[in-house]
Amino acid sequence: MKTIAFFLGLALISLNVVAQKETVTVTVTIENVLNDEGTVLASLHTSDTFMKGGGIIDLAVKAQKGPVTLTFENVTPGTYAIMAMHDANDNKRMDYESNGMPKESYGMSGNEMTMGPPTFDMAKFEISNEDIAFNIRF
Repeated sequence: MKTIAFFLGLALISLNVVAQKETVTVTVTIENVLNDEGTVLASLHTSDTFMKGGGIIDLAVKAQKGPVTLTFENVTPGTYAIMAMHDANDNKRMDYESNGMPKESYGMSGNEMTMGPPTFDMAKFEISNEDIAFNIRF
């Protein structure tokens, strides 16, 4: 009887451990905000949300010249990308020149800055069970 109770207790503990979600913190430092105007916006994206509007977590912090740090909390392990921009005029969107080039500074995880719109594959990174920190350069 003790053996059955032991294994039943072990099974319940195992189920509880599997049911708990491990989350981590993702800290991003934007290295080179050019001025104190407006807001720095950053969004954590999955492949389903990338370049389609808001992310699964959206953050905003008052712009300040130099480095700015944003922290995404309670992120479950998986594959993500981060997009960030300096919304200097606080209109909550990217502004463009007449030729289609962005007027405001932007960057993404991976720091890949090729011509044309970014792709999820260019910006993706993996999150395991450990906190992660990295820089994005505008």
